[in-house]
Amino acid sequence: MDFAFNAEQQAISDAVGKICADFGLDYWRALDRDGGFPHDFYRAIAKAGWLGIAMPAEFGGAGLGITEAALMMRTVAESGAALSGASAIHMNIFGLHPVVKYGTPEQKMRWLPPLIAGEQQACFAVTEPDAGLDTLKLKTFARREGDKYIVNGQKIWISTAQVAHKMLLLARTTPREEVAKPTQGLSLFYVDFDRTRIEVREIDKMGRKAVDSNQVFIDGLEVPVTDRIGEEGKGFEYILHGINPERVLIAAEAVGIGRAALRLAAKYAGERIVFDRPIGKNQGIQHPLAQRWIELEAADLLTFRAAWAYDQGMPAGAEANAAKYFAAQAGFNACETAVLTHGGMGYAKEFHVERLMRESMIARIAPVSPQLILSFIGERVLGLPKSY
Repeated sequence: MDFAFNAEQQAISDAVGKICADFGLDYWRALDRDGGFPHDFYRAIAKAGWLGIAMPAEFGGAGLGITEAALMMRTVAESGAALSGASAIHMNIFGLHPVVKYGTPEQKMRWLPPLIAGEQQACFAVTEPDAGLDTLKLKTFARREGDKYIVNGQKIWISTAQVAHKMLLLARTTPREEVAKPTQGLSLFYVDFDRTRIEVREIDKMGRKAVDSNQVFIDGLEVPVTDRIGEEGKGFEYILHGINPERVLIAAEAVGIGRAALRLAAKYAGERIVFDRPIGKNQGIQHPLAQRWIELEAADLLTFRAAWAYDQGMPAGAEANAAKYFAAQAGFNACETAVLTHGGMGYAKEFHVERLMRESMIARIAPVSPQLILSFIGERVLGLPKSY
C-alpha cells in the first residue's frame, strides 16, 4: 500500500502551483469585492493545458484520471484561490464526462477540443427551483419537432451562465406520468447558450462573487437532435456517470481551502504577540489548529481513496460521498478556526480568512446536502430502509 504521489503526479501539483502563484490572495480578494469572472486566471490554466487533464488525449486532453484532476483542484484551492479559482475551471475538468462516455465520435470532435483549449466555457443546467435535489421531478421540457427539440423551462444555481458559450442541459422529453419509472424520460443535451432564448439573472450571494450563480429562464430554445447525448430518455443514467467524480473534486477543493486557511492561521499565531508572547505558544490556540490539521489529513486520505477507486473502475459511490461529506466539514472547521485564531482581525477582509470561511460553505451545501449523503450511506452501505 503506497500513500505517496508518484513523480508525475507531484509534477502536476508543482506546475499548477506555479501558475496559481501569479494570482495571489490580493487578486482573489479584489474579485470577491468587485465581482467579475477571473478570465486571466482561466486563460493561464487553459494555456498551460490543464483544462483537459482528465479528457482523452485524442481530443487535446492529457488522458489522466480523477486522481490527477483532484490533485490539481486541491492545489488550486490551497493556493488561496479557494472556491473562486476552483469553480472557474471546475466544469471544464469533469463536466463533459457524459460526452466522453456516451457521445458520438462527431460530437466529441465538435465539443471537446474547444472546451479543453479554453475557447469555450460551459455551464451545467440540472437544478430547478421547485425540484431542488429531487432531480426526477424537474419540469423543463424538450418537445421534439422533426430534427430539433423546443425547450422551455427554468433552472437555478447555474454557475458561470453569465460567461458560458455552451450548456449541458437535462430536460424531460417524455412526461413523467407516461414512463414506467421516474428515472426514464429525461434526456441530456449539450447546447449553444443562445441568449436570445435564454434569460440569465444573477443571484447575489454570500461568497464566491468571482464566479456567478444564476437563475436561467429558457423560452423556445431550439436544439438540434444532433446535440442530444446518447438515446432519448436516458439522460438521468448519463449524468450519474459524472456524479462520483464531481464529489471527489469538491472534496479535494474543500481540503485545499482548509489547508489555505490553516496556513494563514498558523502564520498569524506565530507572529501575533499578546502578553509578551506569540499567541501560538498558548495551547488554547495551538491545539485547535492541530486538530484541524489532523481532520484535513483524514479528509485527504478519504478523497484520494475515492479517486483511486473510481480510476480503477471500481464502485466508488460510498467512498466519493463519504469523502465529500467529511472533507466539506473538515474544510469548514479549519476556516472557522482560522477566523477565531485571528480574533477580531479574522473578521477583517485584509487577512483573507473570512473569505475562505464564506467560500468553504459551498462544499457543505453543493452539489448534494450532507443529509442526503448520510441517507445514501445508511441505505446503500448499511442496508437500512430508505428514509425518504
